[in-house]
Amino acid sequence: MLSDSTARDRNIARARLKFLENAELPAAVVPEGILNSWQRSKYLGIGTDEVVVPYQPDYDRDSRLVRAATPVLDRLEQALTGSDASVIVTDRNGWVRDRRVGEKRLSAHLDRVHLAPGFNYAEQFVGTNGIGVALEERRPNVVLGTEHFNERLQSVSCAAAPIRNSVTGRVEGAMNLTCWNGPARPLMAALVQEAVEDIERVMYEFSSAHQRALLEAFQQVTHYGDRPVLCLGQDLVLANTAASARLTGDDHRLLHEAAAEFGHAPRTRREVRLTGGESVMMRCRQVDSPAGAAGYLLELAFTDRPADRPADRPGPGTNSRSRTRFRTRAEGNAAGPWPLPGLAGTDPAWNTVSRTVSRCARDRTPLLLHGETGTGKATLVRAAHALTGASSSPVVVDAATPAVTDAAAPIVLDAAAPVGADAPVAGTANAGYDLPAALRSAPAGPGRALVLRNVDAVAPEDEAAVAGALDAATARGTWVVGTLQRAAGVPESLRRCFLEAAAVPALRHRLTDLPALVDCLLRRIGSGVECAPEVLPTLRRHDWPGNVRELSLALSKAAAARRTYRIELGDLPPSLHSAGSRSLSVWEASERDTLVQALLEADGNKLLAAQRLGISRTTIYRKMRAYGITLPARG
Repeated sequence: MLSDSTARDRNIARARLKFLENAELPAAVVPEGILNSWQRSKYLGIGTDEVVVPYQPDYDRDSRLVRAATPVLDRLEQALTGSDASVIVTDRNGWVRDRRVGEKRLSAHLDRVHLAPGFNYAEQFVGTNGIGVALEERRPNVVLGTEHFNERLQSVSCAAAPIRNSVTGRVEGAMNLTCWNGPARPLMAALVQEAVEDIERVMYEFSSAHQRALLEAFQQVTHYGDRPVLCLGQDLVLANTAASARLTGDDHRLLHEAAAEFGHAPRTRREVRLTGGESVMMRCRQVDSPAGAAGYLLELAFTDRPADRPADRPGPGTNSRSRTRFRTRAEGNAAGPWPLPGLAGTDPAWNTVSRTVSRCARDRTPLLLHGETGTGKATLVRAAHALTGASSSPVVVDAATPAVTDAAAPIVLDAAAPVGADAPVAGTANAGYDLPAALRSAPAGPGRALVLRNVDAVAPEDEAAVAGALDAATARGTWVVGTLQRAAGVPESLRRCFLEAAAVPALRHRLTDLPALVDCLLRRIGSGVECAPEVLPTLRRHDWPGNVRELSLALSKAAAARRTYRIELGDLPPSLHSAGSRSLSVWEASERDTLVQALLEADGNKLLAAQRLGISRTTIYRKMRAYGITLPARG
């Protein structure tokens, strides 16, 4: 008479054969988790009689996961000596990083099926197995003998569980116990879970040791003096007031990358350009702890150039045409938030320009505002003008594309323009447009604002007349603002019409404001629309050449394409998954979009996407590199 376990194995084996033949399975024979994995494996086209897995011999043998697992594996190896069991640790992507085996016969079998360091045992390569299922479903599991999808693995049983970072909750890898099929199988899951808890405890102790070392180094340096100091670890950021007031989260990332390049050289000095365009001189040293490298200690010196200092305000009676100096930065503390009506963002560079524009609006100071297209120059002007209590909208005249049929008709900024975007100019082009006449006929006086867009496009023959019209408006109490992309393009005859200048940062230089901008734009799109958590990292990786205007358009398209109450990765335009810097032809853009869509539908699985597109996996990797396609890794 067959034992219960033997009868179960045979039933599972028969059910597997029926499954592979597309026959109907007996009810309640195959566990739900195993059947789900079989379905994924079959869909992926995994072979059933040969183990073919990728090999990666070069990897970090001193990673935090490996160091945390080593003492646990050493202890288990002694306990397993002479037994028919093996313990294996993989990283979060299924790459085997360490293996300990109790007997030679099992070791030889594991070598034959490539369950060894350097090989990958993710489900997408091997099919149903303990490691693959644990990483795919993010939970402990047991795969017994005939439950394996590949026949070469059916002589063993395995139990596996994910290893998580107890601080961040992120899956760092998996622990797997493999042994020959036998009566001890029910105990496997408990042994694996105990080992996982031990590894997670060691990882936490490493984190604590790192944090203590970083805190001690930080306190020693900040005990005397108030120079900016920053400590960067894997799960910890320490900054004194002098550093935190001038650095953003994206600045931390840039400084960490720079420190990682030179951290092993003592007292390294290097100049780093921050996200807001400012430069900082960084002196770096690596901080070590008993558990290994803990992070980096950075002593910073901000390089304030003379050109950044505010110019003196002209004295009473100074003629506006003779004003040759203007300010480029706001006075006072520009680090704190400076909210304007309808705008979002707390980035220091954004705060600086917001303060400058607000002050110029209040004092009626002529302002030259420059920045890339779509950064929000027009919206800043409208918000600051509204903050003064003005009841009228700013009048906008465009020097590059005259857009009125009647030169006397002012062009009014659209009050419904998206947050942070440069509002369009209403009207139709007119080749006979008289720019100086339009400026002179615009409503003027206290409580009025006049915006001249594309100041650098004023025709040379019109410069004197335009300057006269702007000075006349200023003299009547009108707040005059000139906008353009680059400050260097302003003709000298017009430059002296503006007392101050301010730069509006590009979106890629204020990515810390991205969550607030997304929330603000989504509220305008419709109530209840939100983004899935994995969407924001993808938005952060994009360069946003069109700035906030491009972000608004992308979110509008994604919201229109969404299939649920929130925007998922698959709803984003394909261009957001590509980091290529060159312009693409129509055919190339179409190919890129098709490739991105296939990868999204395959949940990032390159093999599956290649099969669906009818191309090789090598081709899909080559195309991804060519188009700069970056999809977030699962988990």
